[in-house]
Amino acid sequence: MKLTRRSQKIGEVVVIRCEARIVAGEEVHSLRLEIDKFQLETKKFILQLADVAYIDSGGLGAIVRLLATIRSARGDLKLCQLSPIVQQTLQSTNLKGLFHTNGAEQEAIAAFSGRHPSVAPASAASRSKLICSDSSSDLLAYLSALLKRCGYEVYTTKFLLDAAILVKTMRPRVAICGPGTQSSAAAFEKFCHSAPETKILLLSSDFHATDAGPAGLDLVEKIRSLLKA
Repeated sequence: MKLTRRSQKIGEVVVIRCEARIVAGEEVHSLRLEIDKFQLETKKFILQLADVAYIDSGGLGAIVRLLATIRSARGDLKLCQLSPIVQQTLQSTNLKGLFHTNGAEQEAIAAFSGRHPSVAPASAASRSKLICSDSSSDLLAYLSALLKRCGYEVYTTKFLLDAAILVKTMRPRVAICGPGTQSSAAAFEKFCHSAPETKILLLSSDFHATDAGPAGLDLVEKIRSLLKA
């Protein structure tokens, strides 16, 4: 079932009520367009997620990117009425603390008129350096937010050539390569040869479309195993 959206402007706040799925592709694009419609009028947005039944890695990454874009414009994107699936996904990926969340729409709207508490940063459980490379900005946003919340020092790039430069300058422990950077076998092989001391972790071709919660937990566990090896 495709994502459906119902928007309502209440004062200076736009509430977008989402139903069904938030996934990479058309659904994410339509959500961006919905927010773009109001960007000239306000920088205060709420996503009401009570009826969201599924969110994949690309979809969560897109919301993280929207959050960063709106906050850079001195606005905010709050979440409210989280469905059990969304609640579980944010908790399992440790990303709930990245957002300002509320139980009800009215609470989220009222929070814009007062001073809300700042989002607590993740504890620095580890400062191991990681680089993430993929052609998808949404997937990179998801990986960056997920891994930074786990305490890692994360660098991202859309291009293997830049990833090779990062490997030489930053000397990361692990390089995470998404499906978009594996499309050219020759370029990927050259990158691997440029990083003999860096462990390479390959993401599956459908990683961006997998359930964001389990995918994040599995990725973090794989990284921890590589770092212990």
